[in-house]
Amino acid sequence: MEDVRTMVILFGSQTGTAEDAARRIGREAVRHHVSVRVSALDSYNRSNLVNEPLVIFVVATTGQGDPPDNMKQFWQFLWRKKLPLGCLEGLKFGILGFGDSSYQKFNFIAKKLRRRMQHLGGCEVIEPGFSDDQHDYGSEFVVSPWIKELMTKILQLFPLSPGLEIIPDNTLLPSTYQATFTDHSISAVGSRQLPDVKADRLESAGTERGQDPFHAVITDNRRVTATDHWQDVRLITLDITGSKLKYFAGDICYVQPKNMADTVNEFIQLLGLNSSDAVILRCLDEKEEVPVRLRGRLTIQYLVESYFDINSIPKMYFWELLLHFTDNELEKSKLTEFCSAQGQEELFNYCNRPKRSIVEVLKDFPGATCHIQFNYLFDMIPPLRPRAFSIASSQLVVPNQLQLLVAVVKYRTNLVAPRRGVCSHYLAGLIPSSAHHRTVC
Repeated sequence: MEDVRTMVILFGSQTGTAEDAARRIGREAVRHHVSVRVSALDSYNRSNLVNEPLVIFVVATTGQGDPPDNMKQFWQFLWRKKLPLGCLEGLKFGILGFGDSSYQKFNFIAKKLRRRMQHLGGCEVIEPGFSDDQHDYGSEFVVSPWIKELMTKILQLFPLSPGLEIIPDNTLLPSTYQATFTDHSISAVGSRQLPDVKADRLESAGTERGQDPFHAVITDNRRVTATDHWQDVRLITLDITGSKLKYFAGDICYVQPKNMADTVNEFIQLLGLNSSDAVILRCLDEKEEVPVRLRGRLTIQYLVESYFDINSIPKMYFWELLLHFTDNELEKSKLTEFCSAQGQEELFNYCNRPKRSIVEVLKDFPGATCHIQFNYLFDMIPPLRPRAFSIASSQLVVPNQLQLLVAVVKYRTNLVAPRRGVCSHYLAGLIPSSAHHRTVC
């Protein structure tokens, strides 16, 4: 029975939410002693699909019912007319979908994927989960109970061998990466304080597959609203000479931002890190590879400024790991509540409703923050992903330029500090014609 206790989790994710859920399912499967592979759909070898004991699809719906970029090739393959009905006969599968009910085609991709898998002969082992961003508690309202039900099904499909027990929640699982600190010098060859274009390939992001990002020079950054108007709106002009980029009416441009300097410095101080220290990462799972963005020698400054999304709202695994690192009884009690089903309303009111960021949470839990193991930061904090902006120019008028009309996001919740949009503030702060102020698009 041990030989067949394997499953593959395939995700289609545009903003990282579905990928985060896929890896969360993978961790739960590991606690149930199931061998797991987690992969983007377009990175998976489709010829292996029919031989898998169990496949879990975790897919988001983007735009007006479109598949995420990292599953488009799989989506086209799945709908080929040449695929015979019944070609996936006996394949056990389950589907968890992510959508937004404010759109007409709510969870369209997940629902259509389910019908197609059934037509091809797949055998559904669990009712699909269709999460909704518009729910008061967000996608978590559907995701947590769905994963719990899935683990029950897995135990039915793959009974535990004699002597094996489910790894309890209070046991800390290994981190994804092992970080080795190098010397303090950031001038050594290969350091990643300022990554080059090829090395900073935006994996799992919204850019088109197979395209390299382009480092564009800002030639103009001009406020177009009156100085006394409440909204700061910027017209930002990028020089794309030599990029070979072609765009048309209705196209969007993805911009890779950097975190704001004040939050970067605050995060580094909270964790007791040295910005000039450098690390090299390796995957603890030998079957996995370190993503391109994390290969080579990485300075702490680069990671905090350009990789960790330290201004995002924490995901559930963040709270679970934070609980492991605290020895303060008050913090332990509160974090235990946040990690429980009964504490989700309290967690929502503390974190999600006021848009409390990771940096702000770490300040509120100093007993845990000072004990966080550096390796686990890559599991606690999602990567900083590109943001999409509608293009406001035409190449018929400005062939070597790309213009963005950007509203600088700033608003208040019940927290003292106003909420600030990471990418809009990053763009607003760029100085035209500066070699040091380039943006990746």
